[in-house]
Amino acid sequence: MGSQEVLGQAARLASSGLLMQVLFRLITFVLNAFILRFLSKEIVGVVNVRLTLLYSTTIFLAREAFRRACLSGGTQRDWSQTLNLVWLTVPLGVFWTLFLGWVWLQLLEVPDPDVIPHYRTGVVLFGLSAVVELLGEPFWVLAQAHMFIKLKVITESLSVILKSVLTAFLVLWVPHWGLYIFSLAQLSYTTVLVLCYVIYFTKLLGSPESTKQQTLPVSRITDLLPSVTRSGAFVNWKEAKLTWSFFKQSFLKQILTEGERYVMTFLNILNFGDQGVYDIVNNLGSLVARLIFQPIEESFYIFFAKVLEREKDATLQKQEDVAMAATVLESLLKLALLAGLTITVFGFAYSQLALDIYGGAMLSSGSGPVLLRSYCLYVLLLAINGVTECFTFAAMSKEEVDRYNFTMLALSSSFLVLSCILTRWCGSVGFILANCFNMGIRIIQSCFFIHRYYRESPYRPLAGLYLSPVLLGVFALSGGITGVSEVLLCCERGWPARLAHVAVGAFCLGMTLGTACLTETKLVHFLRTQLGMSRLTDKTT
Repeated sequence: MGSQEVLGQAARLASSGLLMQVLFRLITFVLNAFILRFLSKEIVGVVNVRLTLLYSTTIFLAREAFRRACLSGGTQRDWSQTLNLVWLTVPLGVFWTLFLGWVWLQLLEVPDPDVIPHYRTGVVLFGLSAVVELLGEPFWVLAQAHMFIKLKVITESLSVILKSVLTAFLVLWVPHWGLYIFSLAQLSYTTVLVLCYVIYFTKLLGSPESTKQQTLPVSRITDLLPSVTRSGAFVNWKEAKLTWSFFKQSFLKQILTEGERYVMTFLNILNFGDQGVYDIVNNLGSLVARLIFQPIEESFYIFFAKVLEREKDATLQKQEDVAMAATVLESLLKLALLAGLTITVFGFAYSQLALDIYGGAMLSSGSGPVLLRSYCLYVLLLAINGVTECFTFAAMSKEEVDRYNFTMLALSSSFLVLSCILTRWCGSVGFILANCFNMGIRIIQSCFFIHRYYRESPYRPLAGLYLSPVLLGVFALSGGITGVSEVLLCCERGWPARLAHVAVGAFCLGMTLGTACLTETKLVHFLRTQLGMSRLTDKTT
C-alpha cells in the first residue's frame, strides 16, 4: 500500500470519526445533562472518579502497550502471532482487576452506605466490565490495522448511547438502586461493544465475496482465537519486546493521564462532592478533545507508523515518505494549534454560560467556571501534545521508547508532588495547573525529538507551531470583545442578554475563522486535498 493511499485512508478514518462521533456525542451529551439533574454531587464523585478510575486503570494497564506495539508496522506479518500476543490482554486484565479490586475494597476509604449504597457491588461489576471489554481486543486490533473506518466509531458510539439511555431509565424508575444503576449500565456498555465486533466479523468472514474479507489475514472467525503458529513460536518476540517497552511507558502515562483522580482517590484531598463537580467540569472540558483531537491522533498514528520505519534514520528512508510525513505533521500541528487557541480564547468568556445550561446552579456557581476556564488552556496544550506524541511514538525506536520512559517517570513524580502543593494552595484548579505544566514538558520533549529526527533533512514540520501575526491579533481582539460581552450580558440578566452574548461570540468566531482561511492558505489546501482524497476513497470502496 502506497503512502498516498495510507494518507487517504487515515484522513478518511479521521473525518468519518469526527462526523459520527459529533452526532453520537451530542445525543449522549443531552442524556447526561438530563441525568445530572437527578443525582447528588457525592454519587457523581464516587462513580465518575472512584469506580471509573478502577475501570480505566485496568483497561489501560492491560491493553495500551499491546495496541501500540501491534499497530506498529504494516499489515504484512504473521497475524497468528500478533493475535496470540493480543489475547494475553485478557489474563493480564484479570490479574489487574483482582489486584486493583482488592485495593479499592480494602485500602481505600469506603463511602457511607447510607449516602452511597452498594459500593462493593459497584467495584466488582466495574472490574468485570473491564475484563469483558478485553475479550474484544483482537477484533479491535485487526479492524484498526486494516482501517475499518466506520466500525470502531459506530460500535463505540452505539454502546455509549445505550449506556446513557439505560442509566437515564434506571435513574428515573429505580433511583434507590444507587450504584447498581451505574454498574449495570457500565457492564452493558462493554458487553454491547464486544458483541458488535464479534457479530460484524462473523458476518464479514461468512461472506467470501466481500472485498473487505479478501484483504483480511483470517478466513474464519476461529482464526482469531489463540493458536500454535507454523513457525512454532507462540508470539512474535520483536513485538513482545516492543510491548514490554510500551507497557513501562503506559504505566507512567496512565499516572499522567489520570493523575488528579489518583491524588483525589488515594490522598483524600477533596470530598466526594467536590470530586463530582471537578469530574463533571473535567468531562465537559475534555469533550472537544475526545470529539476532535482523539480521532485525529489515533488515525494519524497509524499513518505515521505505516509510512515511517522505526529503526531507521530519516535520511535512510524513502524520501517521498519522509517528505509526506513532514507535510502531514506540519499541517496537523497547525490545525491543533488553531483549534486549541479557538477553544482557549472563546472558552474563557463562555464557560459560565455553558455550565449553567448543562448542570444549572450546581455547576455555574462556586468553582465550576474557574475550573472550566483553566481547562480551556489545558485543551490547547492537549491538542498540540496529541499531535507531537502521535508522531513521536510512531517514529521512535525501541531504545528511544525506553529512554523516554525515564522522562515519563520524572514527569509522573513531579505531577504528584505539584498536584498536592497546588491543590492545597488553590483547590481543585491546582490539578489542571499541574496537568498544564506536565503537558508543556511533554510537548517540549516531543518537539526535541521531531527536531532531531528532521535535522539532517530539508523539512521543518515544527513550522506548524507558528501563526500569522494578523491572526494572533484577531484572536486577541476576539478575546477582549467576548470578555466585555460576558461582563455586560451574562449570566444573570435573562435569556435575551444571554442570546446577545452568544451572537457576539458567533460574530467574533466567524471573523477569526475567516482570518485563518486568508492567512493559513497552506493548511486550507491540505484540508481540501485530504477531504477530497477521503471522498474519492469512499467512492471506490
